[in-house]
Amino acid sequence: MDTTETFESLVRAEFAPKSTYLNTASNSLLPARTVAALHEAALLRAEGRPPTPLYEDVEACRAAYARLAGVPASRVAAGASVAAHTGVIAASLPAGAEVLTAEDDFTSVMNPFHVRGDLKVRSVPLERIAESVRPGTALVAVSAAQSADGRVADLPALREAAREHGARTYVDFSQAAGWLPMDADAYDFTAAVSFKWLLGPHGAAFLVVPEDFGGLTPVLAGWVAGEEPWNSCYGPVAELARSARRFDLTHALFTFAGLRRSLDLIEELGVPAIHAHDVALADRFRAGLATLGHAPVPAPGSAIVSVPGLGDRQPGLSRAGIELSDRAGNLRASFHLYNTSADVDRLLDALSG
Repeated sequence: MDTTETFESLVRAEFAPKSTYLNTASNSLLPARTVAALHEAALLRAEGRPPTPLYEDVEACRAAYARLAGVPASRVAAGASVAAHTGVIAASLPAGAEVLTAEDDFTSVMNPFHVRGDLKVRSVPLERIAESVRPGTALVAVSAAQSADGRVADLPALREAAREHGARTYVDFSQAAGWLPMDADAYDFTAAVSFKWLLGPHGAAFLVVPEDFGGLTPVLAGWVAGEEPWNSCYGPVAELARSARRFDLTHALFTFAGLRRSLDLIEELGVPAIHAHDVALADRFRAGLATLGHAPVPAPGSAIVSVPGLGDRQPGLSRAGIELSDRAGNLRASFHLYNTSADVDRLLDALSG
């Protein structure tokens, strides 16, 4: 069996959408194996069986995400949201520190810096973020791929500029992890949620930190952040985990039970194969839009395509069984492994009418 056939057969076995679903940038479809795991987790709780497997799922997810990110599992914290992870990073900065962000980036990667009230938050167009790092910039925070329109940040240029000026880097891979190969080791901090391109349920997010924790204080630490969690349930935690687990938040156990199987599927298919599949579909859509006289937001190499002026078509498309998003007046389509060229062509046909 060749690799293409293996890819397609695995996808067919896991997904049976009832619509033309092109909205992974909002949330993904769940694989069949994930749905089965969620059902089993609910039964385990309903029947009063020991919850040990659910805690094992958390650690399996941590290890799987670490492999995708290219870092040791000891550097991965398991939490609940990117906003919470951003908040921990924001809390570590001294008053007056400058944080450089991209204009109109997703709120979760920006707002915790703003609510501090004593930081200098500077926003520039995404295309200028690398050149805008300057002496005195303490941190650069940016999404790898923009939620609104799919533009992909020039992360190598950003990394070099930050290194030149002594700034730290924080990259949110929520709209990239699962289709865009990532190297979390190239940045100081990275994060991602579980329910988009990683194919998982809502309720989990990962944070990757340096080996020395990068000066972060685990200000949200509870009992799960202890070196011995079950001996850390009462009073102050006697010893924080010696790994990034000190930044864990109380785990949504059902979510991790499902996510474990989703991450298994991504590893079986391989991010390079998923990347090739997703981007090819996005490029097919871009080419079709050109024949219809529409120009998407320039985002070469992205699995997300955003078309200005067509956002008002979203409700009608949804009624026709084609699911996309309206973002700031733009029609946003996002392509993932369960999509096909027939899905693209159906959308183009609908837009031509």
